Amino acid sequence: MTGRCATSRLLDRDFSLLNSIIYFHKAIQELERVHAKLSFAAFLYAIIGATGTFLLALGLSTAENWKPLFHRYIRMGPAGYAAAISIIAFIGMPHIGELASLDRETLAVSSSFRPTSPNRSAFYVSFWKLPIDRYGIQKPRGYAWDIVLLGTTTAMCGMLGIPPANGLLPQAPPHSESLMHTVKEEVTTVGDDGVPQTRVREVRRVYEQRWSAFLHAGGILLFVSPPFMHVLGLTLKSVLAGLFLFMGEQSLSVNPILYRFLYILTPPLELPLLPGSIRSYWGIHAYTVLQIAITISIFIVTLTKAAPAFPVIIVALVPIRLIVMRKLWNRETLRHVDQWACKEGTPEDEEDEKAKGEVPEAAEKAMVSGGQEVGGGIYEGDVV
Repeated sequence: MTGRCATSRLLDRDFSLLNSIIYFHKAIQELERVHAKLSFAAFLYAIIGATGTFLLALGLSTAENWKPLFHRYIRMGPAGYAAAISIIAFIGMPHIGELASLDRETLAVSSSFRPTSPNRSAFYVSFWKLPIDRYGIQKPRGYAWDIVLLGTTTAMCGMLGIPPANGLLPQAPPHSESLMHTVKEEVTTVGDDGVPQTRVREVRRVYEQRWSAFLHAGGILLFVSPPFMHVLGLTLKSVLAGLFLFMGEQSLSVNPILYRFLYILTPPLELPLLPGSIRSYWGIHAYTVLQIAITISIFIVTLTKAAPAFPVIIVALVPIRLIVMRKLWNRETLRHVDQWACKEGTPEDEEDEKAKGEVPEAAEKAMVSGGQEVGGGIYEGDVV
């Protein structure tokens, strides 16, 4: 088993939940800043704008399910660009009618092609001259090489057409699933009678192309130059809060932790039936509560000075899952709630396969060591 396949769904589900919490927290922070700077009437509209941006994007994202309304290609538009359509709509809305008189908080942009910080005149940063002695670093140039490495990997990802190597947004489901589509393929299996059987199934595939990353990078370049920078400056902070709410919801809605948490609130008689090998939901509930507690703890760490260490905590979940949790939960419960992250099956399945392979070996060794050779390679005790 390679290190690449040594992680289970525990990590990515906890990290997905952490992303959702961070998005929701950022939305609240944006609204708090608006409340501190604007009038109460403007703040109330900011809440309406954030909620409206979120709800409109959420409604448009379900356009694929509007069948038979509209043609499939028409439904694909609002489904794929739900967030963009919602953002544009609520950026323009405050400029209509009496809303135009309200004060509003927008993105700070420059009127010329220069850094937005008034203390800088050039985009290029002399990172080797940065005052980092206050951090007690003995080799300051190593800090600069980190920036060089991050910039190089991000540039390579752009050329290869894959998501950037750093940042939360590329990991969000709307970005990850924007190139996914459903195709039909034939699968041939051999039945119990030995006769091949062919059936058609629907699978999810990804359009493998580089245009998305290229156009994304081109759009960023376009909007850091006038007059498009002025257009970018029309973006309301409340609209960004709505976007964060939408991103967090999209990540949370596909996370099994949410549904298992709802099972905790569901009366026992209304819960789905479990496999016969699992007696009750108590083990599943305990596993879910632990996942939520771990994620909240990691989020709290990100708000402290120890924030850079949060990836270490996530990595530490690997041995906890493979060693500690096996002693606290029975195998069938773990098999039900967790799987390998990068291949089929579960860690418990691999244990079963190893056990099956070891039993015949042990039996053979026992027969050989327990018998006595009497000639011709035949042992007393061999079963004929």
